[in-house]
Amino acid sequence: MMETQPPAGTDGTNPAPLSPEHLKSCYRDMLLIRRFEERAGQMYGMGLIGGFCHLYIGQEAVVVGMQAALKEGDQIVTAYRDHGHMLACGIDPNGVMAELTGRAAGLSKGKGGSMHMFSREKHFYGGHGIVGAQVPIGTGLAFANKYKDNGAVSVAYFGDGAANQGQVYEAFNMAGLWKLPVIYVIENNQYAMGTAVGRASSETRFHRRGISFAIPGEEVDGMDVEAVHEAGVKAAEWCRSGNGPIILEMKTYRYRGHSMSDPAKYRTRDEVNEMRERHDAIETLGARLVERGIVTDEDLKAIDKETRARVSEAADFATQAPEPEVSELYTDVIA
Repeated sequence: MMETQPPAGTDGTNPAPLSPEHLKSCYRDMLLIRRFEERAGQMYGMGLIGGFCHLYIGQEAVVVGMQAALKEGDQIVTAYRDHGHMLACGIDPNGVMAELTGRAAGLSKGKGGSMHMFSREKHFYGGHGIVGAQVPIGTGLAFANKYKDNGAVSVAYFGDGAANQGQVYEAFNMAGLWKLPVIYVIENNQYAMGTAVGRASSETRFHRRGISFAIPGEEVDGMDVEAVHEAGVKAAEWCRSGNGPIILEMKTYRYRGHSMSDPAKYRTRDEVNEMRERHDAIETLGARLVERGIVTDEDLKAIDKETRARVSEAADFATQAPEPEVSELYTDVIA
């Protein structure tokens, strides 16, 4: 049905698969996010990172696959679980980690912290601490793109919990009415904070949430970067062709708690281990790369070693960089 499923493409075919080099790049990007977040978790435990800190471990394939499907000039906006999105956009890990530690070299000069970082240069319009607040912003970006007729697409990421917020449906209505070029990516990691989706959502098939607004949707395996890329390419083409918005529900999973203060006792260890051992996006892609003869096991070990070194460099930078001057309290503030 047109209400729930977009066409394969404007020419009726599926998009070309990622090249071997691009797949290797996706593997590197996902691994960078994983190792960065692991280090951020360690630094939080050491007291080097304050405030809130939401890790993206387990969900890496979603943003990496989507970024591989976008073009220069496309914008993204997301919620507070945003470190991975920034790294996938190509933002310097040093600047991201320095913001986590509250240093002047951070993306928001050390004043935004984990949830509030931005980069206009990379078309990244922020992590946002208010649940669902980024969805109207992403819709507004799409409105600007249509007004300017620049061919760009915006991507608004939000979770299964935010999918129940009223402002999300106000945004859906406007986007559907005006046929705005926006991709709504619902990262369904199965738990809204500590509540399983079935306990808080009467309709758990989130890709169907746009039916009332004539917005098509698709369910995607968010633990498979190639599946995410294919769906992302089709969705971007749908938007660029003037068809309006689209919803992609990414079925994914976070391995850690909602935030660093969450012990995640609402699920079993067996459940988490099952996802890690049988559905991990990085392990799956690594095995495919070896099976297809693109890399060897030794190559993967070398990539991991390089990635760990890069993350260590970012951590050192973030702990040695100076803190903001006291005068920074009064800059970038609207009074």
